[in-house]
Amino acid sequence: MSVGAWEPDRAAAQEKSQEPIDRELLQRYIAAVRADKPLGEVLEPRDMQASHLVRLPAQRWLEESEAWDSEQLWQLIRFFTLAEQQLPGWDAGAESAVIPLARALRRRKTPLDRDQLLWIKEHSDNRYLPYGPL
Repeated sequence: MSVGAWEPDRAAAQEKSQEPIDRELLQRYIAAVRADKPLGEVLEPRDMQASHLVRLPAQRWLEESEAWDSEQLWQLIRFFTLAEQQLPGWDAGAESAVIPLARALRRRKTPLDRDQLLWIKEHSDNRYLPYGPL
């Protein structure tokens, strides 16, 4: 008998990371975070099945960020911050979508302000948020 570590199907994960990002789904995430209720109460079960989004490669999020205004990016940062805490399977550590979304705001010369940084720290135990491993 051998003992090994279970590894997720990397091919399936790679395939999901290449799919286009569903902007209607992101709109629902923005609406959910604006509702100011626990995400599990607001989101449909099908919307909670997309946990792979929180771990998409940073470049994908940097490209996607071009389609959103700064306020919408802040709402997505809020969503992904809360999702890591409130939704099972959404933990992402240093791969969190929050990191490239915060970078996109810095590139626009509209970085997260003090209150936003404090909000993230209050609502997350992910030590990598918002700027990633230093």
